[in-house]
Amino acid sequence: MLGEAEFFDVMRQGLWVAVVISGPILAVALGVGLLIGLFQALTSIQEMTLTFVPKVGAILATFWMSMSFMTKHLMMFWSGTIIPIIVGG
Repeated sequence: MLGEAEFFDVMRQGLWVAVVISGPILAVALGVGLLIGLFQALTSIQEMTLTFVPKVGAILATFWMSMSFMTKHLMMFWSGTIIPIIVGG
């Protein structure tokens, strides 16, 4: 049975893993959004698909390229933290 301190430590670790895993995708989405916004401001083109399609494409490409990184971090968290708690509890 987990105590309160151990529970909050596992929650903290889980949240940190979520931040690390989502970092690359969020950074690319922010960068592409800024570039598209700058392009739209310079050219006065205000087309909604111009912001949506390139951002989704960049996010999908980033997700595809970082899947092994994400899987590695999730597996380390599960095998090092969650599964020992389940087996030991």
